[in-house]
Amino acid sequence: MTTLPDTAELFGSLHRPGSPLLLPNAWDPLSARLVEAAGASAVATTSAGVAWALGTADGDHIDRDSVLALTRRIVAAVSVPVTADVESGFGANPDEVSVTVDGVLAAGAVGVNIEDVHPDDPSALRDPRAQAERLAAARAAADAAGVPFFVNARIDTYLRSVGDPADRFADTVARARAYLAAGASGIFVPGVVDLPTVTRLAAEIDGPLNVLAGPSAPPVAELAAAGVARISLGSSVASAAYAVAQRAARELFADGTYTSLEGGLAYGELNALMS
Repeated sequence: MTTLPDTAELFGSLHRPGSPLLLPNAWDPLSARLVEAAGASAVATTSAGVAWALGTADGDHIDRDSVLALTRRIVAAVSVPVTADVESGFGANPDEVSVTVDGVLAAGAVGVNIEDVHPDDPSALRDPRAQAERLAAARAAADAAGVPFFVNARIDTYLRSVGDPADRFADTVARARAYLAAGASGIFVPGVVDLPTVTRLAAEIDGPLNVLAGPSAPPVAELAAAGVARISLGSSVASAAYAVAQRAARELFADGTYTSLEGGLAYGELNALMS
């Protein structure tokens, strides 16, 4: 029987620069099984998709217990490693971040994303020293459990356009180095996909680099050649699914037709995945 440390070791080994881990993020057990059935070697949750599915907005509005309960159900639904997006850690201080990591481990997941955006001001980031303390607490909790847990430290300098653009690259690298020194396993820099910058980030950051991809991003092969070790789709898969729901509803009420439902997965296929 595979142990949690074994699963965590496997998950960490999937982060290979030049041959990145591909994560079309899931938000419920069925989306997780669809991702696994498509060939995923691991499943990552999206905090936005999870929050929306549970009836709240993304951005530190949902409670820890709700996220952990859904994480547990997703872990139970798949046979591959699962990493959970826990926003900024669900805690006002490092001790509370430790509690979150304990809960994620109890749910059977082997990694987390912890972002450095300040929950009280989405346009600002936490002080990097304070964020390093939070990441160190996450690492200490995992070490106490004897699990080589993957702490993916998200840096929102580019996503939130924080600070002077001329200083953004240096700030990102400085934060990445501080976070890795505090115990982070990898660095997630959403909001940047231009190949020259990504290549420089991969070269300057001494740890696996995760980027957020979408329709305007370079293909996997080009990001891999730039040194990326992990590519996530974030909330965009959930957003696309909800776009179908919106189109179908608008078409029904406006036109009385149903063409937006074409191309949907068969009931039997979906039901079989959950049997």
